[in-house]
Amino acid sequence: TVMATVSEEIKVDGDGHGHSQGNHSIDDLLNMNLNSYDAETLSELREKINGTIDCLTKTDKAVTSVASGCELFLRFITLTSLDQPDFQQCRIVLVNRGQLFLKEVSQSRVKISKLCIPFISDGATILVHARSRVVIQLLKDVAATKKRFSVFATESRPDFSGTELQQSLSDYGIPTTVILDAAVGYIMEKVDLILVGAEGVVESGGIINKIGTYQMAVMAKYCNKPFYVLVESFKFVRLYPLNQHDVPNEWKYPTCPNPAPSEHPLVDYTPPHFITLLFTDLGVLTPSAGSLLLF
Repeated sequence: TVMATVSEEIKVDGDGHGHSQGNHSIDDLLNMNLNSYDAETLSELREKINGTIDCLTKTDKAVTSVASGCELFLRFITLTSLDQPDFQQCRIVLVNRGQLFLKEVSQSRVKISKLCIPFISDGATILVHARSRVVIQLLKDVAATKKRFSVFATESRPDFSGTELQQSLSDYGIPTTVILDAAVGYIMEKVDLILVGAEGVVESGGIINKIGTYQMAVMAKYCNKPFYVLVESFKFVRLYPLNQHDVPNEWKYPTCPNPAPSEHPLVDYTPPHFITLLFTDLGVLTPSAGSLLLF
């Protein structure tokens, strides 16, 4: 089935290769709908795309970024739909725009890294959380400039992605120490800055990311440490949460639509006033500027 196919592809590619779940989902939309389906009308094509999006967002991997990437992709490719009277010509335009969108998305991490490198000083001690591909890209590029720095990585339960991050950074010769999630407050006085990725940036300029990001941001604010978020622009989502409760359950508990009190959420919401800067492929933004620019 479509559901089984896309779920398995996202699990394999998202965990083992260089593409993020959002990036891979956009690729699926392009290949499974625009290139494969024999739709005869624009409304039929849109219905099939929406059906695929529904399947993609029911996987257990990075639901927030998958949802935001798919929504933006759909809006981007259909902007030209009314300019082409013939559906087949319209379909060609949609495919071309879809490929352009995917190309731009695939270059996002390199652009973000170039913007953030000057903010990493020689001899810096950096605290990171979870396994963000854009953070890995940045740290790899900083190491290539011959700057000396060290990294503390939280173990990032429940999936221990911090251990995976340590292995990835060790492959590039970057000294990395894994710490307990509960040791963030203890280690904060030793670090110079905090780097995290994000599964989504909401309309307020806050972020949705791996559970534990919020408490790290609160501690960083209290200790007057810069808290930098590295995130691709396709992860900006149309949601305006005021607290943790406002984050949809399907994002917090992707495998359990009706969670029991004992269930632990996989993501949390970090309000914008705890964030120093957002590094995106569109530029370096304050949280308030990001919300105004992209929404």
